[in-house]
Amino acid sequence: MPRPGRSPAIRALAAASLLGGCVDLVSTGPGTGPMPPPDAVTPMSAESEALARYYNSVQRGLLTRGLLRTDGGGTDTPFSSRDLAQNFLRIAFFQEYQDVGGRLVARENASRLQRWTKPVRLSIDFGSSVPIEVRERDRQQIARFAARLTRVTGHPVTVSDTAPNFHVLVVNEPERRALAPRLRRLVPGISNASLAHMINLPRDTYCAVFTTDGGNNSTPDTAVAVIRGEHPSLLRTACLHEEIAQGLGLPNDSPRARPSIFNDDEEFGLLTTHDELLLQMLYDRRLRPGMTEEEARPIVNQIAAELTGSAV
Repeated sequence: MPRPGRSPAIRALAAASLLGGCVDLVSTGPGTGPMPPPDAVTPMSAESEALARYYNSVQRGLLTRGLLRTDGGGTDTPFSSRDLAQNFLRIAFFQEYQDVGGRLVARENASRLQRWTKPVRLSIDFGSSVPIEVRERDRQQIARFAARLTRVTGHPVTVSDTAPNFHVLVVNEPERRALAPRLRRLVPGISNASLAHMINLPRDTYCAVFTTDGGNNSTPDTAVAVIRGEHPSLLRTACLHEEIAQGLGLPNDSPRARPSIFNDDEEFGLLTTHDELLLQMLYDRRLRPGMTEEEARPIVNQIAAELTGSAV
């Protein structure tokens, strides 16, 4: 049963993302420029208002159960160098879903290491019915997160409307269902099955991210993250954390990863100390885009031992 957020459905091609309802789709082909955000705020539809009430109840339920933690992990969530290495190999070198006969099928499969070599430039576009206060909060969250990702990875991640290559679209239900033309412009290689799934996003899929690799060389050149505008504050931030982090090259989830957002148990809502180490490993210069798990394993073990101070 998918977690109520990062649904397996959309992570499909490349990996999933947050809370049982996020998805990571990988395609090929160059992206295009961003669409200017609308100037005016339009009323929320009755459908979106109902979804907002539903996701508020989901968030309350998760918090009541002690989930969606924001503490980054602590003494109750220890992990060894071996844990770190194994979690990295499972999350960076596997994908959860495949496009089989025009359908997205839950079938974990091996992949090669993917990592951006170009600076990541995030743009943020909002649907016309997303309130101004939500837009401002999301912009601030994304700017802070981009600075954190730059510090952790050593790779430039900035918010910029100048030649953006990572598009974050925050939209409510009617706006998302009308995204097909925009997604086809941003991701020309997107399959009909993936596009249909995104447009008809199930309620238990909270958000999604697409990455494109126009050169077919395991170095993404475009990404598109779609975030439901109906989410309450913490679920929205959790979606932003997971989708952007997954779009940097960590496409899979693992039930053994803890403390981590790359796990379908929803225990943690925001990027953890463990996840920062995964991203640091991903962008370590000793690893190369296109490497297989077998090629990378001894290097990954060495890096994990260095980061934790103990042998794998």
